[in-house]
Amino acid sequence: MATSSDEYLETAISPGHARTRRAITRIAQADTAAIHYWSATRLARAIRQKQIGCAELLAAFLSRIEKHNPRLTAIVDLDLAGARKQAEAADAALARDSAVGPLHGIPMTVKDSVDVAGLASTWGFGELKNNRPAKSAQVVEALTEAGAIVFGKTNVPLGLLSWETFNDVFGTTNNPWDVTCSPGGSSGGAAAALAAGLSALELGSDSAGSSRGPAHYCGIYAHKPTYGVVSIEGQSLPGVGSVPDIMVLGPMARSAEDLAVALDVMAGPDEAKAAAWRVTLPRSRLTKLSEFKVAIMSEHDGYDVDREVQARLDELGGFLSRRGAHVSSQARPEIDFDAAHRLCLNLICASAAGAIPEPYWTQLTRMARLTAARVDSELTSVIRGYTQSHREWIRNDQVRRQLQTTWGSFFRDYDVLLTPVAATAALPHDQSSRIDRFRKIVVNGKRVPATDQWFWAGLPAAAYLPATIAPIGFTSAGLPVGVQIIGPQYSDHTCLSFAHLLEQEYHSFVPPPGWN
Repeated sequence: MATSSDEYLETAISPGHARTRRAITRIAQADTAAIHYWSATRLARAIRQKQIGCAELLAAFLSRIEKHNPRLTAIVDLDLAGARKQAEAADAALARDSAVGPLHGIPMTVKDSVDVAGLASTWGFGELKNNRPAKSAQVVEALTEAGAIVFGKTNVPLGLLSWETFNDVFGTTNNPWDVTCSPGGSSGGAAAALAAGLSALELGSDSAGSSRGPAHYCGIYAHKPTYGVVSIEGQSLPGVGSVPDIMVLGPMARSAEDLAVALDVMAGPDEAKAAAWRVTLPRSRLTKLSEFKVAIMSEHDGYDVDREVQARLDELGGFLSRRGAHVSSQARPEIDFDAAHRLCLNLICASAAGAIPEPYWTQLTRMARLTAARVDSELTSVIRGYTQSHREWIRNDQVRRQLQTTWGSFFRDYDVLLTPVAATAALPHDQSSRIDRFRKIVVNGKRVPATDQWFWAGLPAAAYLPATIAPIGFTSAGLPVGVQIIGPQYSDHTCLSFAHLLEQEYHSFVPPPGWN
């Protein structure tokens, strides 16, 4: 890490900041929830009301990082000097009664793969351990302009290619609910940091569930925006300037309200398009659970879902019915879900093909020739995705457009579709392979490919649909279970509003035990 947090803490709690410990103690005593588990929006209100200073709040989070991060390896780089300067400037602005942004003084972290000026952006590759971009990603700049204090980066798996977050640069990230389990990936460090109260807000990325899976595993909230709503400039390997298909950047947090506030800050076109385009997402027209038309899909043949995960969704369906919502467990879009899953894998791999080093590319093309005559499967979809011709990609994109039309027809009758986020709750660590396809997981006593976890995350991905993850309960082993809330394109705030209503009336973030 760039600097020891002890060094910063001594400075922040010097005579010039003598009220730090008193303020933190005063606020903590005034509420049963520890301040490090408050939502970002609640912290922002406390800052604006001058109940706590920005430097004080930063010191509180850094103290927790010093104590707990060694057991988690969630946060992997810190900019303490820069964060201190930003926090002091934020306090000075408040002292002048200057106008401030919605995230003023909020300490937050950012996923390793998203560029932050001066901080490591390794993607888990040892050869990139000294890669420190000179310029921050556009969305990071938007967050800092809104007042957020970006003080660190969070861990990822090698190349963002796994739901198990580990690499040779920083090591393995553990799940705060059970350190023998994975926090998910590829935004595993982000989810672990939020769940353990090491950060107030996070910026993750997602294509095949990279932020949604970890949110489910760690019991927090995440939002995958409609594709194109948030700029992804600054989320690419060095020297790769193209915009990847399906990949999005989105907020992760401990409350649905935080997601909505952060999304409004983040939404906007790429810098080159900003002169002509604006992004104005419609607000939700639905304000009560009783107003929603809800479809629930808790299982699908060929992709087993753990019985306890299904049970939590069934319980949620019962609750929604009692609240007066129109609920159907039979309604489905007229989609071949198996084919849609293979299409999603194909398109995700195609978007990553340009970054594959030549030796691996040679192996993939050879494998493509060997599997050319095989029937469609997850493995052949991956191989063909990486090696397909442009003509083949165009034809797959046409299938995607048809898929979007079918989803659009379905959402004329239903406001949201609720599904599992993954087949199981958090799984024990398994580093037998860096690639999920070559690992196995156990679902209801049956060994299946780890990529079965991708099936549910892939439903909205290829069609560019928004999806929000919200915690809805626990397994008998005490591990969190989340629900995926899918809506039509650009209905991001409808998904977020539904999640917020669940947060208020059904289930909200619960801190994992043992981290206070």
